[in-house]
Amino acid sequence: MKQKKILIVTRNLPPLIGGMERLNWHIADELSHDNEVFLLSHIEAKCQAPKNCAFFGVRLNPLPLFLILAFIQTFLIYLRHKPDVLFAGSGLTAPIVVFWAKAFRKKSVVYIHGLDIATNHWIYNLIWVPMIRSASKVIANSTPTHDLCLKKGISQEKLTIIYPGVTYPPLPRNESLIQSIKEKYQLHDKKILISVGRLTQRKGLNEFVNFALPEIVAKHPNTILVVIGDTPNQSLNKNLQSKELIIKTAQQHSISDHILFVGNISDDTILSCWYHIADIHVFPVKHIPDDPEGFGMVSIEAAAHGTPTVAFATGGIVDAVNHQKTGILIPINRYELLAQAIISILGLSHDFKKEDFDAFCSQFSWSNLKLKFDCHIQSTI
Repeated sequence: MKQKKILIVTRNLPPLIGGMERLNWHIADELSHDNEVFLLSHIEAKCQAPKNCAFFGVRLNPLPLFLILAFIQTFLIYLRHKPDVLFAGSGLTAPIVVFWAKAFRKKSVVYIHGLDIATNHWIYNLIWVPMIRSASKVIANSTPTHDLCLKKGISQEKLTIIYPGVTYPPLPRNESLIQSIKEKYQLHDKKILISVGRLTQRKGLNEFVNFALPEIVAKHPNTILVVIGDTPNQSLNKNLQSKELIIKTAQQHSISDHILFVGNISDDTILSCWYHIADIHVFPVKHIPDDPEGFGMVSIEAAAHGTPTVAFATGGIVDAVNHQKTGILIPINRYELLAQAIISILGLSHDFKKEDFDAFCSQFSWSNLKLKFDCHIQSTI
């Protein structure tokens, strides 16, 4: 396969925290193995950018300035390097990529996440959505996102689905580090639930603590909910929940000592240990039509470690959890059923099998998804 020059433009890269940030990093890294990749993002991402990519940075904030500077920088990068394909890592940078691709008669690819296409802000619908429609190719991150794209008038012929990926097989179990973490947080002989992700309204953690956790603790008094993540400082989505709000809710039910906040974890080895430690990954995402969960990479990451997910069947989560094989999908807003499923699993009444986890997660390995991205990029040329 002939090497191509690809310019990726995205605001979503580490050290910003989140699934989109990890996804864009891996897309750039995987494409750089067989192509010449130029990566344009916020300047803070330079120290963690994939080593095989030529990195260009602009200011992260304020957002309008980022977009203006990225627009100018895209033009300058094109003049110097003449990329074959311009790739937007989310809908946010789609107008930049599509405009310059059309100006220079090149191909454009836009990767769409749920909120990229679900938002009903009039400015976004006036400018961003038409530019997304004009892209050469549009990649949706899940079946629900694909369906939202169709509703917004994106041509079926332009659309394809490529699910986000995960590191599979996962990092090997580090028993000494696992024991160290258990000792540090006094987790021996505990039933451990983990929540991994940003503290936003959509993630629904406060509602989980209010409507489900008290019943779980009543049945299994040694249960601890470990919250990995924090309120995102740089998120464009301002519908946030705070640690203080969740603690206050827990105090109302006298279960605050059953919640442990460990903050953001950027070290993959430590995060892997938490997945190994956990009995269940809880993912109580709320059904919000204007703010859908695009996919749910954390469910795949948990499954890769043999940890089942219990989640509401909303948004892209229906693609990320294999019901009864890698977790349990619950009808939306049925917190009593969510609690019952978790209680059942903690009571060892559900037999999850390693071969089911392995068969499902292998489909999402970066080695497999790399081939899909490569083929999709090549098909635009």
